[in-house]
Amino acid sequence: MQTENTTRFKERYLAGEIAFEAIDDYSQEWGFSDTAVTLREYLGLNAEEEDAWVSVGDEALKEMLDRQRTGNG
Repeated sequence: MQTENTTRFKERYLAGEIAFEAIDDYSQEWGFSDTAVTLREYLGLNAEEEDAWVSVGDEALKEMLDRQRTGNG
């Protein structure tokens, strides 16, 4: 189980350490944890990224993060 001091999904994804699909595992871990942080904080997302993910879907968030990975975001 992830603790509040471990590396967030976004940080690891941008570093190329994990696939985007790992967001599902992180979300599930958050759901079973007793952490007081929001899912957005747990994943390391900002408000704009969270909004795209919730309003549009996984692909919109992946596109935003991929632009950051390549330095175009």
